[in-house]
Amino acid sequence: MADHKHGEMDIEVQEKTFEGFIKASTWVAGISIGILIFLALFNS
Repeated sequence: MADHKHGEMDIEVQEKTFEGFIKASTWVAGISIGILIFLALFNS
């Protein structure tokens, strides 16, 4: 078994995936809030 050395693993792909997940989550939250505001204003 190879010795593990902290901080030597290349995590570029994981960082890009996480960045994309956060960006998509932000968009979904913003669109959801916008839809809720639209419904609240025009559903009278």
